[in-house]
Amino acid sequence: MQVIHTIAELRDALAPHRQRGFVPTMGNLHDGHLALVRQARELVGPAGAVVASIFVNRLQFAPHEDFDTYPRTLARDCELLEGAGCDVVFAPSEAELYPEPQGYKVVPPTDLADILEGHFRPGFFTGVCTVVHKLFNIVQPTLAVFGKKDYQQLMVLRRMTAQMALPIAIHGGETRRSAEGLALSSRNGYLSDAEKMEALRLSRTLKGLIARWQAGERDVAALEADAMQALRDAGWVPDYVTLRRQHDLGPAAEGQPLVALAAARLGTTRLIDNLELS
Repeated sequence: MQVIHTIAELRDALAPHRQRGFVPTMGNLHDGHLALVRQARELVGPAGAVVASIFVNRLQFAPHEDFDTYPRTLARDCELLEGAGCDVVFAPSEAELYPEPQGYKVVPPTDLADILEGHFRPGFFTGVCTVVHKLFNIVQPTLAVFGKKDYQQLMVLRRMTAQMALPIAIHGGETRRSAEGLALSSRNGYLSDAEKMEALRLSRTLKGLIARWQAGERDVAALEADAMQALRDAGWVPDYVTLRRQHDLGPAAEGQPLVALAAARLGTTRLIDNLELS
């Protein structure tokens, strides 16, 4: 496996490979990331190249968020990636990827990017779309794999890829969970052991919302309000718990595939999760 830090070196290394699978990450990897790499390996085939990027993207962090404290664990990450079948790690410096202030940005449409995560993290999806589009231009993959845990992000990037006519197949990877059911996240490392057990409440809350919908309750606002209050009563600070259509995150409708999504703060750590229902 090669570890490459410059765009020029990466393009030289990838030149022989027509089929390229790409998994963008910010590092501090866990089993969920590695599952995406293994999925890319399977999709691209033995003759293709699997590329993973490791870059903590300043553009998607608000001033009060954890850019400066986000764990940088490159050596460990590279060991894990090699074991998962990655061929090339692209780990550019900030100066390499943004040699001058990034004045040109990819601004996604507000109907999808300014709701839910975009509402509570203004500018987040502009930062994500800008760096991913730039990485797509550099890597020129034939396919890319993103985790369904970041459900809205996957939808935004799928739409960006389609509307910009990028010749890249976007694949979603299923959310990986601990044995207890906690969705794997790099930010789980911020949690104490007691908080990790309490964090299971988030997925249980989503399951409870879904169960009530499947039992025939159709007052979505009441279902969401009850779920939010249950988290507050347990000491959480929820941003949203909501039931939406899978295909566009519009309001839940009878007879359509739905997804329950939640974001809430436990102590100082903000966690997200989602569960699909057919």
